[in-house]
Amino acid sequence: MRGIVLEEPELEFGAGGKHVDPRFGIRLHGPLDAATQRAPERIRVGFVGPDADLSGARGWLQRAREPIAAKEAKTWRQANLFPEFPGFNQDQAFRSMLVFEERTQRPISAKVLRRLRGLTPAAAVQAAVEAYLAEIEWLALNERCDVIVCTRPEVLDETAVSPEEVDEDEQVADTPPPLLPDFHDQLKAAALRFGQPLQIMRPRTWGEKAKPPPGVKRRAVQDEATRAWNLHTALYYKAGGAPWRLVRSYADTTTCYLGISFYRSANQQSVHTSVAQLFNEKGEGMVVSGGPAAVLKDDRAPHLSEADSHDLVTRALDAYRSEHLTFPARLVVHKSSRFTAEERAGIEEAAEDARVDLVELVWVSRQHPIRLFRHGERPPLRGTMLSLSRDRLLLYTKGSISFYGTYPGMYIPTPLLLRPVEGTVDPGRLAAETLSLTKLNWNQSQLDGHLPITLQASAKVRAILRHLPVEGATARQYAHYM
Repeated sequence: MRGIVLEEPELEFGAGGKHVDPRFGIRLHGPLDAATQRAPERIRVGFVGPDADLSGARGWLQRAREPIAAKEAKTWRQANLFPEFPGFNQDQAFRSMLVFEERTQRPISAKVLRRLRGLTPAAAVQAAVEAYLAEIEWLALNERCDVIVCTRPEVLDETAVSPEEVDEDEQVADTPPPLLPDFHDQLKAAALRFGQPLQIMRPRTWGEKAKPPPGVKRRAVQDEATRAWNLHTALYYKAGGAPWRLVRSYADTTTCYLGISFYRSANQQSVHTSVAQLFNEKGEGMVVSGGPAAVLKDDRAPHLSEADSHDLVTRALDAYRSEHLTFPARLVVHKSSRFTAEERAGIEEAAEDARVDLVELVWVSRQHPIRLFRHGERPPLRGTMLSLSRDRLLLYTKGSISFYGTYPGMYIPTPLLLRPVEGTVDPGRLAAETLSLTKLNWNQSQLDGHLPITLQASAKVRAILRHLPVEGATARQYAHYM
């Protein structure tokens, strides 16, 4: 066994500027697409929600046009963990601004909200979704909004709330989301047919800290500057912007990163259905639905037949080609379960049909007992890599971070176990690339995602698609699911 600590991967920003941390990179260099025709310099925002919430959300977003002070850090180095938010305006950082207009604000009436209190959790969520959906449809048909902000009604906390809120980086990719009424997922699923990216906000995002109902656990609210960084990064991406990308050299081949996952319908009546999330080096993501999967007896995990594997990857590569006018030179496929011989054959045949010569298949697992320990009180450094064998590689994507001077987590970090098919991938390159892919997450602005975006996205996509019939209307762009 041999272990090393990888350097923190840099990201590329505007004018070719580079930095390890997204917030510092955007502040110093601007987003990747700054000063290009693609950049969304004016983001037209629609609003749907209770009248008082619309006023609060809009007021906070207007205030965030100016700098928001950083949280006080314990040490000078930890100041990097909590930087000031420089303001969302056209003169610095994102080089963009949010545009609000009275006619793009659609309030949900107090009468509708009162009716929710007497309903069961499932009925309350469904009624709220229908009320919001009517206003989203009006905006989609009558206004040209880049993003629609929906403020979640607090009345749902009294009737329909998950028993525990889980950080997206602490979710287990192999585990399906709980079968509870979920306003966020059900609204996004129902709104996919309108082609409008949604951003769902809670009152505590703009400063209101309502006491949670009995029995409900909530994460501590992040400091205001961090909330502003996270929200505005997501809004910029959903409006079509490119905040950052992986650093590439001229010698690098064009690569399509593909994650394959499975989901069941919310009523548990339909069989597992496959879905693929594909991304390029810029993080431009697309979602492609596939065929049914079968659960095998030996590992109790869903798998695809050779024909369905071929069909799913063919669809994904065709989607890549329609976006980029060419097929990639290299295909990297991630799964959170092992690849069967049938799945491998179908994937490789689809790649051969598209003349993609380089194919790498990697099983990425969090379900294993292996942990490393470091001298002292802190966890291993992020980027710690240990080769266990030719086809088993341990990688810490969460851990202590030198740039932050601390471990910025609440739980003992769990390393990823990477298992490339047949050990044909160089372990160092595989680990470095996987570490880089954890940074393509536009729902957070820290540098330390846990899962590569291929699998991190799968939890969000599955949670939404399970609320739709298999033949239901879906959106291709990943921005509609995050």
